[in-house]
Amino acid sequence: MKKNILIVLFILFLGLLFLFSRGGLAPTFLSAAPQGSAEKEEIKKEPDVSGNVNGNGLPAVEIPPEKQQLLGVRKAEASVRPLQKVIRTVGIVSLDETKLATVNTKVEGWIEKLYADYQGKYVKKGEKLAEVYSPELYATQLEFVNLLNWKTEKAHRFQRNVEFNWGDRYGTTGRILTFDIEALFQVARQKLQLWEITEEQIQQIEEKRTPMKHLTLHSPITGYIIQKQVVEGTRIQPGDKLFDIADLSTLWVIADIYSYEMPLVRVGQTAKIRLSHLPSREFVSKIDYVYPTLSGETRTVRVRFTLPNPDGSLKPQMFTDIEIKVDLGKRLVIPEDAVIDAGTRKIIYLDKGDGYFEPREVVLGLRGDGLVEVIKGLKSGDRVVSAANFLIDSEAKLKGITQ
Repeated sequence: MKKNILIVLFILFLGLLFLFSRGGLAPTFLSAAPQGSAEKEEIKKEPDVSGNVNGNGLPAVEIPPEKQQLLGVRKAEASVRPLQKVIRTVGIVSLDETKLATVNTKVEGWIEKLYADYQGKYVKKGEKLAEVYSPELYATQLEFVNLLNWKTEKAHRFQRNVEFNWGDRYGTTGRILTFDIEALFQVARQKLQLWEITEEQIQQIEEKRTPMKHLTLHSPITGYIIQKQVVEGTRIQPGDKLFDIADLSTLWVIADIYSYEMPLVRVGQTAKIRLSHLPSREFVSKIDYVYPTLSGETRTVRVRFTLPNPDGSLKPQMFTDIEIKVDLGKRLVIPEDAVIDAGTRKIIYLDKGDGYFEPREVVLGLRGDGLVEVIKGLKSGDRVVSAANFLIDSEAKLKGITQ
């Protein structure tokens, strides 16, 4: 019996040895490594270029000089220097609104003769534009002429007759009811003036003692007819616009400036203005007005320039290219290419020497001429990577993942 038991135990022992040899079980008594040794190995593998991992979560990276040359690494020094920004935009040539005039009448009538017979015609100040026939105006002139005749020829006899008739009928001298011919004459004259009959035309009526059949309209300024609303025979009403005249000796250029650039723009700044069809000609002008409203569609603010146009080479609605140079003063700057935009953070790689580069988060300010202002994160004299920084960043991230 004991022999059988020993045989069974021996067979079980052989089976256990077979299982151990196949790897099915891993007895702890065979493991010689102490617990926690694997973690200690991982800690020893942490990158430790400058003593620790950078506070941005990215490890510093070592790149030998020969590899830097292959990658095309270039460096630049943070320094305080004058910073200029060039604002480039487009503009459109527009009419000078201070040199526009509209011609209309205050009487009803008909256009019987049209001198300004096409749009775009050049007219001088005082030149005839049209002749208007107005029965109402003709009747007022007749009244004026009659009062003028009474004033000079019949005034005394008319007054005596009025005094006699009123005095005999009502038993009074009639002097209180005397008609003042001079007052009536001045009322009629003023009525003609209110209808924009010129003083010269009124004097002509007085001299000839004959009313004018037509009212002649004259150009109020020297310029070009940009709108013509009538033809011969057109019936016009008081206030109807007949002509729009523009003086093109000076023109405006209206440009759009983005809202984020508006703090840099002010009245008096000089700009260079170019036209594509006149590449050899450059106009220099100053901002003379900044409009007070913002466009909701384009998020831009309009600014205005004034250009002389003595030879007529500038035409309204032409497009222009505009450059405005803004002096931003002295600031701590680095090249724009040195900055890696990570969305919520701006990262640069600082040259620590001996082939080591440390990532650092910076706060940026104004930009201009390929440079960017550093408000926080660098000091003057620090050297940063200005080329191949994306390759260094990739190397640092790869090293942080694999180690």
